[in-house]
Amino acid sequence: MTMGGMADRLDQQGRGEHPVAYGMLALVGVAVVVGLVMGLAALAGARVFGIGEPETASTGAGEASMYLPKPEPTKPDDGPQLTLRPGQEAPPSADEPDPDESKSPDKPSKVISLSASQTSVSPMQNIDLTGVYPGGEGAILQVQRFENGGWVDFPASPVSVSNQTFSTYVQTGQPGVQRFRMLDTGSGKTSKQVKVTVN
Repeated sequence: MTMGGMADRLDQQGRGEHPVAYGMLALVGVAVVVGLVMGLAALAGARVFGIGEPETASTGAGEASMYLPKPEPTKPDDGPQLTLRPGQEAPPSADEPDPDESKSPDKPSKVISLSASQTSVSPMQNIDLTGVYPGGEGAILQVQRFENGGWVDFPASPVSVSNQTFSTYVQTGQPGVQRFRMLDTGSGKTSKQVKVTVN
């Protein structure tokens, strides 16, 4: 038997004795080849889609970029800040009052309204005076009567405003048409007069 034939025989015997080892070597070889092919395919795909490439001046030229301008100090407004109502061209000057200010629902008109329950009474009969004073919560009101060409305090207890309303009564024995009004002792505001005839 020659040396070459003996080596072939040993080689065949070795393969027959270690089939698992040769199988493992074959699997590893296939895995390496498949891994290289997959890696090359992934690299080629990344280049096609531009993943992982450093950005250049031309890259993303069509895409939106974020630009922050250099901050600059702003000048403060000199005048008051006003919001114009729809249809209003210029704000009213400080000298002239706003014509809609008294009509605004946010600012109720602080007018004292007064009414008398009776229009005609007998001497010393109660004359019930009631009224509403928006925004006058806690105000002290004094009854006044028109006498000798002027308004004078009537001898009746002052009444306070509660829940923006008030009520009191007066009595007089003086015959004829009597005129009464209410005076806010704090602000000096007065109500319109009411007339009651004493028979």
